[in-house]
Amino acid sequence: MTTAPVLEATSGRSATGASGLGRVPSTIVRFGRRQPLGAFSAVVLIVLVLSATLADVVVPYDPIRNNVGPNLEGPDGTHLFGTDHFGRDVFSRIVYGARTSLYVGMGATLLGVLAATLLGAVSGYLGGKLDYFLQRFVDVAQAIPPLIFLLGVLLVLGPRTEYIILALGLRTGLSLSRIVRGSVIDIKAEDFVEAARSFGASDARILARHVLPNIFALIIVLVSTTIGGLIVAEAALSFLGFGVPPPTPSWGGMLSVDGRIYMLAAPWLLIAPAFALTLVVFATNMFGDALRDELDPRLRSA
Repeated sequence: MTTAPVLEATSGRSATGASGLGRVPSTIVRFGRRQPLGAFSAVVLIVLVLSATLADVVVPYDPIRNNVGPNLEGPDGTHLFGTDHFGRDVFSRIVYGARTSLYVGMGATLLGVLAATLLGAVSGYLGGKLDYFLQRFVDVAQAIPPLIFLLGVLLVLGPRTEYIILALGLRTGLSLSRIVRGSVIDIKAEDFVEAARSFGASDARILARHVLPNIFALIIVLVSTTIGGLIVAEAALSFLGFGVPPPTPSWGGMLSVDGRIYMLAAPWLLIAPAFALTLVVFATNMFGDALRDELDPRLRSA
């Protein structure tokens, strides 16, 4: 993801920050009219989140229970996505796998964006030697290939879900902090920040009242455009055997074990998780792009 379009989303700022809640309904309607693909993607994501949240109600079978049907049975009216080699219902495992993937993806995204906001805001606003040392630390951390970084953390801590979120979140936070830092440096030079400083406002007050509200649009865009990549990263770790440990269903684990081994004899074991992963990544990316375009003031005035 390039930084220029994201930084443009925070241009045209004012000292007042985000709009009030009273315009939320009209904003949603306008978003749907201006960005139909983004609105459709938002609906898809809402359905996925609700399905994952209400998985106990939605799924017909226990996802880890064996022999709920014949082994390697193709899709039919009883088992929509067929069964795997243990006779487990694939549809139930896909829905529960969505819970795992969304939990890891959203958790790592929120942790990463929070870390990026704190690191980027402090580094960009205070500047000086602190900024120099923080940026050199980021340079060193980013010099490590992402996969090596993630595997190293999980080898030390272990492949638990919480540690996967921590590893993905830390790596994401370091990468995104540069974007936040650049935006904060731009805001720091604005007249309203200089005016607040001349009236004796402390650095903490300026950051809380003037800087952070004006990077809110940037933060929203970062969240919406990052989550898809982290869901793929979790699936990749599961595929390599470092993801969410079994018997918890995950899309990457299904691709690694069932899909890879039985892709010729039972192709639905590969197609179902691959389609689910593709759908959620496509929806998050399209929604993120639409949200970025809608938050760009040049496009709002077009």
